[in-house]
Amino acid sequence: METIDLKKMIRFLPDRISREMLNDKPEMRIALMCLSPGQKLDPHKAPLRLLMYCVEGKGTFTVGDEKIEAGEKTCILCEPNVPHGFAADKGEKLVVMAIVTPVE
Repeated sequence: METIDLKKMIRFLPDRISREMLNDKPEMRIALMCLSPGQKLDPHKAPLRLLMYCVEGKGTFTVGDEKIEAGEKTCILCEPNVPHGFAADKGEKLVVMAIVTPVE
């Protein structure tokens, strides 16, 4: 068993999104992404199932054509090949944990 203290993993970069891989195995990948105010991850597609979990802050998440304003402790699910992304567009930092699993 492995325990990860997310608070120790959070760091912000002034010029780009900070990305930290917490787990990188074929059956499950987990990334922690930290966005300073104004930063964004443009919508993109992947042939995988995705859960985006808002750890800290507020932002706008995109899933397909839908825009979702979300805050701390919000989970957003995304099916394979659906465009998804998020932005720290609420004047504060945004920390997102993304969990990706393959489609069977």
